[in-house]
Amino acid sequence: MEGDDRKSYAAPHCTASDPTHAHPNPNPNPNPNPNPRNARALELWRTADCVCLDVDSTVCLEEGIDVLADVCGVGPQVASFTATAMDGHMPFHEALRARLSIMRPSLQRVHDMLRDRSPTLSPLVAELVDRLRARHVPVFLVSGGFRQLIEPVATELRLLPACRHVFANTLLFNEDGSYRGFDESEPTSRAGGKPEALRRLACTFGFRRIVMIGDGATDLETRPDPACLFIGYGGVARRPKVEQGADWFVTSFRPLIDALEYDCNDVAVNPPEE
Repeated sequence: MEGDDRKSYAAPHCTASDPTHAHPNPNPNPNPNPNPRNARALELWRTADCVCLDVDSTVCLEEGIDVLADVCGVGPQVASFTATAMDGHMPFHEALRARLSIMRPSLQRVHDMLRDRSPTLSPLVAELVDRLRARHVPVFLVSGGFRQLIEPVATELRLLPACRHVFANTLLFNEDGSYRGFDESEPTSRAGGKPEALRRLACTFGFRRIVMIGDGATDLETRPDPACLFIGYGGVARRPKVEQGADWFVTSFRPLIDALEYDCNDVAVNPPEE
């Protein structure tokens, strides 16, 4: 990380588009849910020693695999298959393999997407990352998407070097740039991959208070172990299972930023709805 951090952290490289039904959020901020559901959630957020962020529909407004499929000319086919996968009818790794088999994205198509349809950051996420960095809290991007598309996002967020702040799937190419497959050793290529990624971080760096922020069921899987706190994000798509299971659910990053600025006693607590 950059010079204002007390230590240098890197995602350990060792030799999860979520299978949940999403309700698109027509209003990007209908209710920012400014208060956590209990005081413990607020305390854990303010004292986190590591924050992990999902990327698709959380850090970024788009689902990267759907955009890449569109660039590859198979958007409708993959979107239809993604809808089936989101109903939970198959394991994540099988859904990933099947969609990539339809797409077969070449290295040139990846470059085309980054040039013409680069990911769009969600409102306020850059400010949130800056506030965490200012507090010397390491930030990692943990995604079932593709490293080649996510490392530029990490760079935009000034999480440098980008390759050391990302857990994601890696697309593999032949020498001529044609699609060869994906690295199945990446933890995020299979079910339970995000919890495994967070465990690797905890094991490598000794983190004791990891917070996960995301919009999907694979993010929710990280709680209660190894994440001590799961914050559901519904600013792009609201998923009922995530909203119900989160320790704190927000539709804007503003409440999280504000909670870092004020003393715990200055932020009210909302009890969970019955």
